[in-house]
Amino acid sequence: MAEQLDLNLLRVFDALMDTGSVTAAATRLHLSIPATSRALGRLRRVMNDQILVRAGRGLVPTPFAQRSAAKVKALLDAAAELRVDPAGSDPCSWRRTFAIRVNDGLSPVLAPRLTHRIAAEAPNVRLRFVAQDSKEPDQLRDGSLDLDIGVADPPPPDVRTQTLFSDHFVAVVAAHSELGKAERLTVDDLCTHPHISASRRGFAHGPLDEALQRLGRSRRVVAVVPSFAVAALMALEGDVICLGPQVVTEHLVERQVPLRWHKVPLELPSADVELRWHRRLDDDPASRWLRHYVREAVQPLVAMLNRT
Repeated sequence: MAEQLDLNLLRVFDALMDTGSVTAAATRLHLSIPATSRALGRLRRVMNDQILVRAGRGLVPTPFAQRSAAKVKALLDAAAELRVDPAGSDPCSWRRTFAIRVNDGLSPVLAPRLTHRIAAEAPNVRLRFVAQDSKEPDQLRDGSLDLDIGVADPPPPDVRTQTLFSDHFVAVVAAHSELGKAERLTVDDLCTHPHISASRRGFAHGPLDEALQRLGRSRRVVAVVPSFAVAALMALEGDVICLGPQVVTEHLVERQVPLRWHKVPLELPSADVELRWHRRLDDDPASRWLRHYVREAVQPLVAMLNRT
């Protein structure tokens, strides 16, 4: 008789996909390493796929495993809802991972604040922060993401949204530089000094260029990097300018990174940072709990923006 695929095996699969390690999966599942290794062998037989393969010193999932990960997670969530857990309303009793997609401009600020709050109330809950390589809602639909935080296009009908705050771009420079010591930034400064552009899609042109073009002016972009964190570090090295969200810039300055920011002397659009989740999680207690802590974590950021 062919071996059957049961929920225990699916839990092993889910842990292996989240951790990429037999040892780490064993720790999460409270199993021995040999037992977890045997379960991986059973998964390979039942699914007719290698699931994880060796790559250097680590393991990487096969294409089949990657395609199946979200489906398995959704099945486990559905199975959990079929059983009443008397302690299920107490976050201290939870052993689970929440996946949160967050944009690069917010993750350095939100991730530590949210992690600190969650760890204090639910010590066995893990937060997995996912880079915003895409803004598509499919991962919210299939359950591989619990929340999406950032700036995005208007949502489809099945995705709920809540605006957390409105941020805007500031000009970031090294505190010790000529611009860092200046009282304010001028349009001439924007056009004279080199710029570092932060764009995950590799764009060198943006709203600042359009605002300058309306004045018949332009700037010189000398490098394009995939994240604002990298751009800010490059700004430390010389008299260059990079545009970045005020929230993360204030966070870096508050943490004594030797940067300074100036208001941009041109009208630039603000950005609404939104919290997004799928409508099937509207009344889910765990999702509501997580959304509450996200909103709580951003309150100091909102207060900071209101002061400036």
